[in-house]
Amino acid sequence: MEIQDLDISEYLDDPEVIAEYLNAAIEENDPAFFLRAVGDVAKARGMTNISKESGVKREALYRALSGNVQPKFDTIMKVLRAVNFKLKVEQSGP
Repeated sequence: MEIQDLDISEYLDDPEVIAEYLNAAIEENDPAFFLRAVGDVAKARGMTNISKESGVKREALYRALSGNVQPKFDTIMKVLRAVNFKLKVEQSGP
């Protein structure tokens, strides 16, 4: 029996699901993990479309969202805007 890799982007078709996924990813407190999650969302929405809407070249998007590099914050913000999401800051304790 062959086990196939799960492509989470196939399940990211609802804005509420996407928001929960991104929030869960950021809660992991692992920047690379969060970047890969943003990449999953971008893939679900279509990298070519996200490239056009964000103004970031497609190849640069793949590289920035791989979790293997530290992209500029501006790049992440552009991608999040292109997928119609934003970051929100809240106090984590007293």
